[in-house]
Amino acid sequence: MSQVRKEVDPDRLRALTDRMVADAGGSMALHLGLIGDRLGLFAALADGGPLTPGELADRTGTAERYVRDWCLTMAASGYITYAGGGDKRTARYELSPEQAEAFTHADGSGYVAGMFQSLTAATRMTDRLAEAFRTGAGIPWGEQHADMFEGTERFFRAAYMANLTGSWIPSLTGMAERLGSGSRVADVGCGFGTSTIIMARAYPNSAFVGIDAHAPSIEAARERAEAAGVAGRVEFRTAAAEDLDGDFDLVTFFDCLHDMPDPLTALRAARAALRPAGRVMAVEPISWDSVEETANPVGRLLVGVSMFVCLPSALSAPPATGLGSQPGPRRLLELAGKAGFGEARVATGTDVHLVYEFGP
Repeated sequence: MSQVRKEVDPDRLRALTDRMVADAGGSMALHLGLIGDRLGLFAALADGGPLTPGELADRTGTAERYVRDWCLTMAASGYITYAGGGDKRTARYELSPEQAEAFTHADGSGYVAGMFQSLTAATRMTDRLAEAFRTGAGIPWGEQHADMFEGTERFFRAAYMANLTGSWIPSLTGMAERLGSGSRVADVGCGFGTSTIIMARAYPNSAFVGIDAHAPSIEAARERAEAAGVAGRVEFRTAAAEDLDGDFDLVTFFDCLHDMPDPLTALRAARAALRPAGRVMAVEPISWDSVEETANPVGRLLVGVSMFVCLPSALSAPPATGLGSQPGPRRLLELAGKAGFGEARVATGTDVHLVYEFGP
């Protein structure tokens, strides 16, 4: 079917192609950033810069010719800093304090290197995603590339360490005090157990159960709890959200409710497991109720990630609710009402998260 070719505004066309060039360069930078993260190139620059490509290659056991062009790409991307020194062979590179914080300080609040790993893992699903567009089928979370699980944990850890016990739990009705005196907590969709372990460290009088349907993640969580010295107060189980049993003062969902094919049943199970005056905390990616509000840089990134990961997971089994990461607060609050919660509100938030509190 032929299309009528409309008159083209050259300035608008140039702006579009310039945007494409910037996006394409950013895509390459993410993949090459993962290589730098994996091979220790960022870490070596943080420890001993400024370095020439040859010096950086010697320190990391890599090939100078590849490292030379890696440095060019990273400097052009603003991920490392060109420190002068002449031609491409003798140029020297270093990390600014901010670059070191973002790419090498795993426990820092600005650490984002996990994005290299998780976002490049997402693109490995392109062929399956294209087929899902045709069929409407989903892609289960557990079938993502292995880098997705580790990269996701690395990325979210910084936000959890910065906010979980300092502002998110205190924003819930009376919960910080209850956890301080001793409570039972269920962490649903706990992944590698980072959120569970952070809470266990902060509230030594409370006991914690983490559940996740992905067995390899649960094994990693057990190992990490042992290493953190909290294994005696933390139990990890391989189980689906709807299989939650026991009685708890707090049930948490960290960046996982929107991935579930049946979030309504998950919330109903959480409500059934609550003790009197118990609370559910759902930490979700920030989302908005309208197209206009979502059309911003963070919204663009989150919708894109959702297309590759969250939405396919949310469509992977009946009833295939398909929330994805951008349902908007209104829909999530309505979902809580359908699950039987009498109280539902946005308790607090950050630039990338909203924290929901649901109570009976």
